[in-house]
Amino acid sequence: MKGQLAFDLAVRPALRREDFFVSPANALALASLDGWRGWPRGKMVLVGPSGSGKTHLAHVWAAQTGADLIPAEALAATDLPRLAANGAVAVEDADTIAGDAAAEEALFHLHNLLIELGGVLLITAASPPRDWGLCLPDLKSRMQAAAVTRLDPPDDALLSAMLVKLFADRQIAVPPTLIPWLVARMDRSCDAARALVAALDARSLAERRPISRQMAADLLGASESE
Repeated sequence: MKGQLAFDLAVRPALRREDFFVSPANALALASLDGWRGWPRGKMVLVGPSGSGKTHLAHVWAAQTGADLIPAEALAATDLPRLAANGAVAVEDADTIAGDAAAEEALFHLHNLLIELGGVLLITAASPPRDWGLCLPDLKSRMQAAAVTRLDPPDDALLSAMLVKLFADRQIAVPPTLIPWLVARMDRSCDAARALVAALDARSLAERRPISRQMAADLLGASESE
């Protein structure tokens, strides 16, 4: 059989500091997180589009500071005093809780507890706090007063490094010349890179042949020689 079943196996991403590729698109954000001891009022909002590296940076920062990481949507069901007692917390995807009264209140209380304890709070989101649509006025004012650092859209260097990392996360070896070829033709976003690698992996498994430029061209609707 030429076609084979392709199982969607779990991919374990590498989220260590040494796995994070620094480029002009993310250097300022990385420097901001490295300088966490000097954050105004002990808080920082890390902003960037989906797949831009927010989660990776949050893990790097957590390893550096000993912080706990928690999705914003889980805050309402969390023991906040115990969480804050750690002294450092990273709350991911805070923009997704807008309109959730319980989650907004929980983030507000966590913020205040950490301030009282002299702790530090990292918050990740896809957009700045002014665009989240928060309903709790006290939380809205505190989030909008937080310093913001941004992950810019990926440049060629970052897209190349991301493709290499995504293939490595799946333990896939590809020809080195394939990476620049893909960067020149793919949609220029981190989400597009993730989707492209997943699609190439699935086709490679289904057809039982290694990933090649021709396979990539077929997926992208491009000519191999373009």
